[in-house]
Amino acid sequence: MNEEIAKEEVVSNKWLILVYGDITEEKVDAIVNTANSHLKHGGGVAAAIVRKGGNIIQRESDEIGFVNVGEAAITSAGRLPAKYVIHAVGPRWGEGNEDVKLRNAVLNSLEIADERKIKSISLPAISSGIFGFPKDRCAEILVSNIIEYLSSNEESSLSEVRICLFDNPTLEAFKKAYQAIAEK
Repeated sequence: MNEEIAKEEVVSNKWLILVYGDITEEKVDAIVNTANSHLKHGGGVAAAIVRKGGNIIQRESDEIGFVNVGEAAITSAGRLPAKYVIHAVGPRWGEGNEDVKLRNAVLNSLEIADERKIKSISLPAISSGIFGFPKDRCAEILVSNIIEYLSSNEESSLSEVRICLFDNPTLEAFKKAYQAIAEK
């Protein structure tokens, strides 16, 4: 069972929620997968999503093909509780210009959600696992950009943006970033 850790109303009826749990169990319109450019879901969060959601997710990803770092694509969610999986291609630490690429991956995911009139979405800590992006930096980029997006897009269909984290070190990094930004 996923547990809400913190909940903040960014603007009227638009919420940012930190969640501790399993993103594959999130009961939202869309979850975000942290993907590689070839959309081959063999490790980390991506493998867990295909394992639980079914091979339809990989088949649809294969039809999409290549996605540049910083961009995103959408597929169905198979057997997952969500309707869609948005595959955000985050940067590998050390490839250069990582902060901008991560920011773009987050914003492109939110824009795809808006194009589909999605109301609720759940994101993992994109690039902070096997791609090696520092957790504290990832947390600051995700939290600040989600808040900026919701604040500057009042017409957005999104009413709930969740960040779903499954390990304590990542959760702690996101709690700190969340508190620092919420206090501003």
